[in-house]
Amino acid sequence: MLNRVQMNRVPKVQDTGSVGNAARTTAAALTISLIALAAVGAARAGAETGPYATMAPIEQYLMTNQADEIAQARSAAPPSISDDADVLILDRRGYETAVKGKNGFVCLVQRAWFSGLDDTEFWNPKGRAPICFNPQGARSVLPTYLKRTNWVLAGATRAEIIARTKAALAANEIPTPEVGTITSI
Repeated sequence: MLNRVQMNRVPKVQDTGSVGNAARTTAAALTISLIALAAVGAARAGAETGPYATMAPIEQYLMTNQADEIAQARSAAPPSISDDADVLILDRRGYETAVKGKNGFVCLVQRAWFSGLDDTEFWNPKGRAPICFNPQGARSVLPTYLKRTNWVLAGATRAEIIARTKAALAANEIPTPEVGTITSI
C-alpha cells in the first residue's frame, strides 16, 4: 500500500500574472492526466483476477475499535498537527467525523480503494494506511476520496468506479488540487 509522503506542491509565485496562471494550469493538467492514466490503466487490465478481485464483506474493512482507528489516523502527522485535526473514521455509511479539530487538517485511515484504480490490492480489506490532509487538501482532494468511498459502500464494482471517475473527469466534477496541497502518508 502507500508508505511515502506525497506532496502535490506548486511553487508559490509572487507575480499572479501569466507565470502564476501557467503554474496552476500545469498543475491542473498534471493532476487530471494522472487520474485519467489510472483509469485507463485499470480499464486495460481487463478481468480482475487474484485474491482481491472483488470487494470483501464490509465488516472486513471496518476497524472494531474506534479509539484504535483514531490513533492510527493521527499517526499520519506529528502531534502538533494531528492533535488539533479533524479525525474521520469509517463506518457502514462512509467516513464520519469522530473528532472535531480546529486547525483545518483532516486525518483518517484510508482503505485500499484509495489507491490507483489498476492496483491489484484495490479490494484488499487489510490494506489500511493513515493519511492526513492539510486544509488545502481537505478542501480539494479529500472530497474525491470520500466520493469514491460512497460508491464503494453503495456496491459499485471497480469497472463502475472507473466509469464514474471518467464521467466525473469529463464533467469537471473532480476539482484540481489547490495550490499548496499536501497529504502525508
